[in-house]
Amino acid sequence: MSESPILAQEELSRAALGRDAAVAIGVFDGVHRGHRYLIDRLLERGRQEGLATMVVTFHPHPRLVVQPQTALTYLCGLEERIELLRELGVDSVAILSFTSELAQLSAREFVSLLVEGLRMKLLVVGSDFALGRGREADAKALEVIGREMDFAVEEVALLAASGEKVGSSATRLALARGDMETVASLMGRPFSLRGPIVRGAERGKSLGFPTANIALGLDRALPAFGVYVTRAYLGGRAYPAVTNIGLRPTFSAKGGPASGGGEDKTTVETYILDFEGELHGQELRIELLHRLRGEMRFPNVDALKEQIEKDIAAARAYLS
Repeated sequence: MSESPILAQEELSRAALGRDAAVAIGVFDGVHRGHRYLIDRLLERGRQEGLATMVVTFHPHPRLVVQPQTALTYLCGLEERIELLRELGVDSVAILSFTSELAQLSAREFVSLLVEGLRMKLLVVGSDFALGRGREADAKALEVIGREMDFAVEEVALLAASGEKVGSSATRLALARGDMETVASLMGRPFSLRGPIVRGAERGKSLGFPTANIALGLDRALPAFGVYVTRAYLGGRAYPAVTNIGLRPTFSAKGGPASGGGEDKTTVETYILDFEGELHGQELRIELLHRLRGEMRFPNVDALKEQIEKDIAAARAYLS
């Protein structure tokens, strides 16, 4: 047996509950409303049939393994994804390491892992779902396999809004536009970012607006560059905030007002309103609520400070 199925067996056994289960499979990146619609049905069917409810999620994203040249970022981190899935009320979440070996398994080989490892009796899938090498088995094909292996398959219609599928692709498009209201509508909650606060160039502090720089992985999806009205969560409290995402084009890499250029590293820096105290080393989560403007280059520091004051006033007005 190849290394990957052995690893998958171990990962499934850690999540198994020792009783018959209803299972949903997918990446579930962002745990948006479409995902929640599917999992709500999983929970409902689990209650009806007296089955444990389990979600199997992949990491990394299968597309990054099957098409390694793909540039793909995540709508939420793995830890947050697991938290969100558990908050929906499922009994267990299994994280499967997606490898090139796992990608080569046939649908029959893959579901046999679920039947043996999780005692799967019901598989709940969306109508666009396909499983196995080359996406060989859709819901109808899985029903045939299920009759042989003693599990049922339930196909759930996709959730749609304004005639379009509520999915990760639509969410990413809205995010790329900086349309945070549409993103929140698709996700069922505001888009958020979180991470440890790290020491930056401290230019905000020198301007009179000390900011918290969040350390994020390069694989994290970000909205269009610009300035956003945000809500910051720190130490169990929520604060109004303004967040800049981008390359800080007013400053050169050497730190002075720039005649051109800017910086080559994307930063996420948040000015937390009505807060005084030490920020470095703490964990910060921000919800991005509304895009105030795109990123701008200012001719001098005074012009930048004037705009920051306007951004703060606009953020307060939005939040009020």
